[in-house]
Amino acid sequence: MDNFNLDNLWGIDMGGTKMEGVILKSALEPVVIFRDRVPTEADKGYEHIMGQVKKLVDKMMLAAGYKPDRIGMGTPGINVPSLGIMKNCNATALNGKPFKADLERLLGIRLEMANDANCFALAETQLGVVKQQYPEAKVVFGIILGTGVGGGVVVNGHVLSGHHGIGGEWGHNYLTDFEGKQCFCGKVGCNESILAGPALEGYYSDLTGQKRSLKEIAAWADDGTDEAATKTMKRLTEGFGLALSVVVNILDPDVIVVGGGVGNIDRIYTEGVAEVQKHVFDHVFEAPVVKPSLGDSAGVFGAAFLVAEPLHAVY
Repeated sequence: MDNFNLDNLWGIDMGGTKMEGVILKSALEPVVIFRDRVPTEADKGYEHIMGQVKKLVDKMMLAAGYKPDRIGMGTPGINVPSLGIMKNCNATALNGKPFKADLERLLGIRLEMANDANCFALAETQLGVVKQQYPEAKVVFGIILGTGVGGGVVVNGHVLSGHHGIGGEWGHNYLTDFEGKQCFCGKVGCNESILAGPALEGYYSDLTGQKRSLKEIAAWADDGTDEAATKTMKRLTEGFGLALSVVVNILDPDVIVVGGGVGNIDRIYTEGVAEVQKHVFDHVFEAPVVKPSLGDSAGVFGAAFLVAEPLHAVY
């Protein structure tokens, strides 16, 4: 922490529906001094999205009374470092576009970009549950388990982005022991097509012919009143254990933080963790698997912490 600069930290978390900006007092004193949102309006196209970012930055500059040198930005997809273009964005107008370079020209400000899962992992490491309960942790794996499945890796306080910008993207690894429906990534049976909320709801619907919310399915499984619900939760916990064991075997993280709506299902932290232990290399798994503490704030706080150090903080 001693190497952090003491300047204000500016961050933007951009989603397909809305984008949020925050200014924190400093990395050592991360008090919110400004926070606001504007709609993304992604359906209006690429140029409009950039205009919305500028509108938000203009509001931030008006409130702060100055123009920053750098802004951290969380994106709903990946900026490919070697090509400088976006991919895998749910705001599809960004895909294939040099979004970072175009925005830097428009704003006249340097941007540090990372995807939303990386920002989540960074925020929970620097401000959230890891900071609060496991401050000595060096390697953190942050999981997004919700409508989609994603992940981010933080090592010694830095986001591990990777050569292709896909560091931590475990959502599209292949779960060989499971059959699933084809994912947008092209695979049949990747983690997202098994473990995401819509995938689990679809599995239950295939078993019963009924559409139910995941919250209902989990409650019925807890009550033991619905065999299909029990099977659906077993699919979740077994798939979670198998998928996460691959990450543990490679990274051996000190802490694993599970965000997203599916991450609210308590049996992930009991049965799911037990399944991890079955598949890790030496069958010993003791790393804490925990829920996040920052809620909806994680994305924008993580984006701000992308510029927390004097030098580039994303590797």
